[in-house]
Order: sequence, then structure tokens, then C-alpha cells
Amino acid sequence: MPLMRVESLDHPELEVYGNLKQTNRTRWTSQFIAEGVKLTQRLLDSDFGVHSVMVTEKELPLIEPHLQHRTDVPVYVVPRDQASELVGFEFHCGLMGCGYRKPNPRLDEVIPASGPVRIVICPRIENADNLGAILRMSAGFGVQAVLLGFGSVDPYMRRTLRVSMGAGFQIPIIESGHDLASHLRWLRDERGVELIATVLDETAIPLKQSPISNRCGLLFGNEQHGLAREWIDLCQQRVTLPMAAGTDSLNVAFAAGIFMYHYFG
Repeated sequence: MPLMRVESLDHPELEVYGNLKQTNRTRWTSQFIAEGVKLTQRLLDSDFGVHSVMVTEKELPLIEPHLQHRTDVPVYVVPRDQASELVGFEFHCGLMGCGYRKPNPRLDEVIPASGPVRIVICPRIENADNLGAILRMSAGFGVQAVLLGFGSVDPYMRRTLRVSMGAGFQIPIIESGHDLASHLRWLRDERGVELIATVLDETAIPLKQSPISNRCGLLFGNEQHGLAREWIDLCQQRVTLPMAAGTDSLNVAFAAGIFMYHYFG
């Protein structure tokens, strides 16, 4: 591995780590930032391309074993105070990696024509913590892909990655954008996937009574407004989680975990 001890923050290759609190490496770049020991280790152990690693001297031994097969990845060893100045906040984690985003996978590459299918669809999840939790649970329940519609938060935002613990390094994430409706029709009509809308509706099927399909896609709604009618109308089932004591709903991430356990557990 190319190991460089940095004496000046003017090094051009460090620019990707600059002012992260402001830029946050949004989806409109080709890169993303993995923050912390565990996430950087998982990035290096994944099949994602890696631009570089920035680390303090203290944390360097924690990353060296994960660089044995990444001999082309530059490693910049930076004093903690200089690293804090660069990123724009206290560099307490001591370790960051910059990865390259993959091209958006195609549905027919990740969804088989036969056999079990487990897919999670989020038309518009706007909260990074919620999406991170849903991604982490999706990985834990063996989901084959997560589809995101237009308006969903960046799945490779630093906070989303941190909450997901790098789940996006393990499972395909397809940012459908404005093509989500056609993707759902393809899943339903061409791949025989049963699309299930999770809704707040007393007329919907209670979760315990919902049959479990071998080829299933779960749709989770927006934090404030739930699922829009256009998505519900594309689904074969509407399922609800009955609540007690006057509680109207759960946080979407908590609810997603319950639905995934029922259908995928």
C-alpha cells in the first residue's frame, strides 16, 4: 500500500475529505465517504473501488490487515488536529475512507426469474437514519435488492452509511428515480413478484393475516405522508400493522423491521 505521512493539508488528493460537514459527498458526486474504523474496514473488504484512506497514526494498525489486497489504495497518515481542520469537525474516529460509487444495477441482474425473491422498495424515504436502519435490516434479512424512488435520501450519505453499518456494500441498491413505476410494473408483471403496500388503513389486511409469498416486494412509505396512491395502486396487497392505546403508527424504520420479520424471517 502507498503510505504517505502528510505534513501539509494542501495535498490535492486530500481534497475529497475537505469540509465534509458542508458538502457531505452527496449523490451528485462519483464518490462517498465511509467514516470510522468499522465502515472503512468494510469498504476495503468490499468490491467497491477505493480512492484513498485517511488515518491517524494511532488507528493505522487497525486498517493495515484490510489493505493487504488493496495494494493500490493510497493511505494518508494525518495528525488528528490537522485532520479535524480538514474535515471541518473533530476527527475523533481517526479513520475515513473514500469510495467510488458503482453504476446503478439493472433489476434483471439482481432479481431472478424463478426462486425466492425478497425486495424492499422505498419511494421516498427522506430521513438518513430511517434509510440507514432499513438498509441494515434488509441486509440482515437477506434482501436481494433495495429500490429507492425519486426524493429518497442519498444511500451513501455519511450518516446513512454510518447507521446502516455499510449494508450498502453488501446488497444492491437501485436508485430508480423517476423510473420507479415502470420498475414496479416489471417486477409484478414480468417477474411475478407480489408487491405489498404497507399502509395505515383499517380496511387493509392485518399483518398477522397476510399470507407469505415466496416472491415478495415490500413498499414502505414516506415518514410524514406514507405511501402515495400511485404506489398503492400498483400493489396486489395492502397490509397494515394494527396499533393499540391510541397510537397511530410506528416510525417507518421500526415498522419495516416488523414487516421484514413477518415476510422474510
